[in-house]
Amino acid sequence: MDELDIDAVAEAALDDPVLVEGLPGVGHVGKLAVDHLLEELDGESTLVRRVYSHEFPPQVSIEGGVSELTCVEIYAISPAEGRDLLLLTGDHQAQTNEGHYVLTSAFLDIAEEFGASEVFALGGVPTGELIDEYAVVGAVSDESMLGELEEAGVEFREDEPAGGIVGVSGLLLGLGERRGLEAACLMGETSGYLVDPKSARAVLEVLEDVLDIELDYETLDERADEMEGVIGKIQEMEQQQQMDVPTDDDLRYIG
Repeated sequence: MDELDIDAVAEAALDDPVLVEGLPGVGHVGKLAVDHLLEELDGESTLVRRVYSHEFPPQVSIEGGVSELTCVEIYAISPAEGRDLLLLTGDHQAQTNEGHYVLTSAFLDIAEEFGASEVFALGGVPTGELIDEYAVVGAVSDESMLGELEEAGVEFREDEPAGGIVGVSGLLLGLGERRGLEAACLMGETSGYLVDPKSARAVLEVLEDVLDIELDYETLDERADEMEGVIGKIQEMEQQQQMDVPTDDDLRYIG
């Protein structure tokens, strides 16, 4: 296998599609969001490209006892309503800085091959604490994109996220802008400690508005309920640990 291999699995005729990227990251927000899009639009999706690379971990996934070399997949979707989509998903990102550039360039090549002129990278922004209200923080490659996203509820904050956006999500903005593509990154607030379906839903609700698509959230809400149970148990353990911390009186030696 070459350092970068792209399998043309199928072709699809799309009308000015939007590339939507959701690879693993903070809270798995982006991956959860894109996987939910695929689940909801399953009957309308076509796997069009698989991207293999030495930059991915040296492993295979196993399903039903059958192996599949690690890769990123791109699906084409022409929904009954709303914009045509190219959905990019996978279980891994590149392991080196150079690899991020190589893979992101390949993803943009594929997007342009299908006629895309707009890109949405999805991810999470960590708060460091459990939250109840999930805001969506944004960044764009061009100032002209701010207005529409602000109307959809996206917050643009001074110097946030701190340190910028790393990985594919950041490079889709930077490299996309150099190609003349409009690119935006939508980041759902998340604690950063756990997989966060609620944050993924907040991001998807923005996409619904911007791309004129309609989604059902039943399965995502079920996952959120499961995570609430996990969070509840963690909080109980933390409270128990605090109760079990000995006081000064407990530590006093009596002989």
